[in-house]
Amino acid sequence: MQIKILADKPSLGRAAAEHAAHSLRRTIREQGTVRIVAATGASQFEFLEALTSAPDIDWASVEVFHLDEYVGLPITHPASFRKYLLERLIHKTGIAKYHLLDGDIDPQEAVRKVGREIQARPVDLTFAGIGENAHLAFNDPPADFKVEDPYLIVDLDDVCRQQQVGEGWFPTLIDVPKKAISMSIQQVLRSKEIIVVAPEARKAQAVKGTLEGEITPLVPASILRNHPNVTIYLDNASASLLTSGVRSAP
Repeated sequence: MQIKILADKPSLGRAAAEHAAHSLRRTIREQGTVRIVAATGASQFEFLEALTSAPDIDWASVEVFHLDEYVGLPITHPASFRKYLLERLIHKTGIAKYHLLDGDIDPQEAVRKVGREIQARPVDLTFAGIGENAHLAFNDPPADFKVEDPYLIVDLDDVCRQQQVGEGWFPTLIDVPKKAISMSIQQVLRSKEIIVVAPEARKAQAVKGTLEGEITPLVPASILRNHPNVTIYLDNASASLLTSGVRSAP
């Protein structure tokens, strides 16, 4: 695992986007196409803005999946992750091949359909974040580290739901759905490369738990330390609680 610490959120976003663009170009050059998983949420704003502006990426060769989606939320809702990805990634780049998790009408069918698609071939590159409770995708603690299904229907805990209120996606906790479709931990780990974007002071405790101490379902993102090709991008605020040894890791 590599840890990159930048001065602030915009710098972090640009650095992670440069890395991601390089990986996309290389993979397309080597194999003709690239399969990616894209994260959503406020932590990804600057990253996706920089990535979609990067030159010389053949977006027509990119196939997109996403990590998670609320159950029972229409695509027209401001918090819909389908809406987010369409507006911030897919429509901006002209990506033609994408698989959206529709949790509004029949979430079980979405789990089956998109699950079949993502299992058809390996995922090359996953973009992820870390939740305030250290969730990875919508796998809140205690996360299931063993289930092999690519997507699950999960219950969201109150810390996760309150984060959505704090980020401005919902007016109150009552408005946040209690269930979501989430990519499983095992499916996240199947990606050949993972780039994690985790800025802001509110993530500092989760970042510390992810990178220090025990790898445990109580800190879901800690499982990333078992993956052979992960780079975690932090800013000074999100890295503020790390010990000096971890901060200086390559």
